[in-house]
Amino acid sequence: MKLTKSLLVGAGLTALPTLALAQDAAPGFDEIGPYIMTTLLFCMAGFLVFFMAAGFAMLEGGLVRSKNVTMQMTKNIALFSIAAIMYWLVGFNTMYPGDFNGYFAIGGRTVLDAAGVSAADAALDYASVGSDFFFQLVFVAATASIVSGAVAERIKLWPFLIFVIVLTGFMYPISGSWQWGGGWLSEAGFSDFAGSTVVHSVGGWAALAGVIVLGPRLGKYKDGKVNPMPGSNLALATLGTFILWLGWFGFNGGSQLAMGTVGDVSDVSRIFANTNMAAAAGAVTALILTQVLYKKPDLTMVLNGALAGLVSITAEPLAPTLFGSLWIGAVGGIIVVLSIPMLDKFKLDDVVGAIPVHLFAGIWGTIAVVFYNSDASLFTQIKGILAYGVFTFVASLIVWFILKAAMGIRVSEEDEINGLDMAELGMEAYPEFSKG
Repeated sequence: MKLTKSLLVGAGLTALPTLALAQDAAPGFDEIGPYIMTTLLFCMAGFLVFFMAAGFAMLEGGLVRSKNVTMQMTKNIALFSIAAIMYWLVGFNTMYPGDFNGYFAIGGRTVLDAAGVSAADAALDYASVGSDFFFQLVFVAATASIVSGAVAERIKLWPFLIFVIVLTGFMYPISGSWQWGGGWLSEAGFSDFAGSTVVHSVGGWAALAGVIVLGPRLGKYKDGKVNPMPGSNLALATLGTFILWLGWFGFNGGSQLAMGTVGDVSDVSRIFANTNMAAAAGAVTALILTQVLYKKPDLTMVLNGALAGLVSITAEPLAPTLFGSLWIGAVGGIIVVLSIPMLDKFKLDDVVGAIPVHLFAGIWGTIAVVFYNSDASLFTQIKGILAYGVFTFVASLIVWFILKAAMGIRVSEEDEINGLDMAELGMEAYPEFSKG
């Protein structure tokens, strides 16, 4: 509050010193300020990350064919809503059980602070429960969105949503507790500032398992050739990418987890600048590389290059210089351009490029931490990558195979040809175009 008093005097408002001094003398005021500011950070950053749900929906809607757009919109709004309920029901208190009580402890429902809680009754050592819960919730929803795009255009709606229940309620919170819940990886020194591995590679591993169990879309690989299946709306996909880019400032900036000091606020701004630089470098690298390789730039690669740059910097967006962020993001762009054709060689049909962006770039970003964080070791980083990979991939395979055996996860050939919009939902995103 001394800052407030100084500002008042500096502005010539000397008629108000009594109020400032009274607040300055209030018991515990040094704790109230950081509590309020950190709560505000979680709310603002959470809003931005929530908006990423729209980015994922627009990106996926633009990159699938028009006959499947309504399905992607339905999946995205449903998965976020399911994630919100499951994270309240068990996820948050599984991932953050307070005094850590076991690697596989399943928590109960989240309980918010009392309405109108007083400073005397609030836990002023951190932030409000509601803000913390909401900020962490939007991360788990992003993980589920990664899976949605990879398995698009051939998966049934309800098996996918059941997988989302398991992923957001149990798989993500359990593995997340290993690092962010004070678990064994955190104690071992594993470092993942905002989730290149905890969030993005988890989504990528789950998506890879789904793609393997589902198989490729009809006609994607035929007679030894890869048949392109262009998306319905590249303008929409570009809008989605910009929305994700915007949301990433909350994703990484909010992961500072504090805004109560000058150092914290300065660090948040540093994270913003580094995050932006990595995205820009990933996009430009993909732009140049596709020109060199294919003689023409590929917009979809450029969009994914920007996203790969963002994923790459997410594990350590604070420590690098702007140049460091540039080259880390640029490597992410290279990874995307080279790995998307590689997946096609193995007949792994990832509709939107989610696996290269979130899994491969996520692995790279987690390794890149060692270049700027002196406390991180390459061995520990690789150990964390392997732990998340084995757990998530194996658990996802098991869930996908159970769903396949119990109810089937793939639509019929006829339904896939006609499009999931009509087959699964009975409505189309662009009905005027299909009616001729």
